[in-house]
Amino acid sequence: MSTPDILDLGGQVAVVTGAGQNAGRGIALELARHNAGGIAVNDFVPERAEAVAEEIRATGVPALAVPFDVGDLDAIKAANAAITDKLGAATILVNNAGMAGPGGSLRRALNFWEEDPAAWDRYLRTNLYGVYNACFALIPNMVAARRGRIVTIVSDSGRVGEPKLAVYASAKAGAQGFVRSIAKELGRYNVTSNAVSLSSLMPDMPEEKLAEVMASDHAKAQLAHYTIRRYGKSADVAGLVAFLCSDAAGWITGQTYPLNGGYAPSM
Repeated sequence: MSTPDILDLGGQVAVVTGAGQNAGRGIALELARHNAGGIAVNDFVPERAEAVAEEIRATGVPALAVPFDVGDLDAIKAANAAITDKLGAATILVNNAGMAGPGGSLRRALNFWEEDPAAWDRYLRTNLYGVYNACFALIPNMVAARRGRIVTIVSDSGRVGEPKLAVYASAKAGAQGFVRSIAKELGRYNVTSNAVSLSSLMPDMPEEKLAEVMASDHAKAQLAHYTIRRYGKSADVAGLVAFLCSDAAGWITGQTYPLNGGYAPSM
């Protein structure tokens, strides 16, 4: 006798932003495992998006690569039209795109007052406006269907504060406030909106490279602040996101879930 899948997505189409690698890739593949009707794989690097879409298609689930920058609302609107045409209207949105956006890197280097203000925009564009844009484009699908799930990946930088990452942290904190606010607007349409707040994840890498990183003095000092003494994995994120996208989480909305190994920051 087969066991029912409590995370069954009922054939809904999902959009996962920033899904060309690492946690985003893991989320897209996990949703495909739970009876998604199709997965739209976003990344600002087209080759990465197509590679993950091909992985998903190999499992028998329809998938479409939709390369765009989440900071570009018109591009997201165009992608939504293409997704609807190829896969059907998307009623699951995972806002995973983050960090410093296309061409940027998250650098903990300067105090806020020492930064170049020109650097602020790349954090706000991806981590805050990117969430606004994707929700603005896709929420009408959910309202029309009278069902939907929005899961936004945020950061403990925004939840508890982080030195030398003030603008990034404020963008993530803003996204959390947005998640809670739209949850109140969308509840009457059977659409939920929640956030997952991450601490440090380990990028996908070969085992020998991972062992080298874990043996470093930097990793040992950082992990001293974690109750579970390891970095997060893509699978940790994917499982929680799949739950929040499923009917099993249908009475959960407006919440932020810390997924951080018991991280307790120092001053």
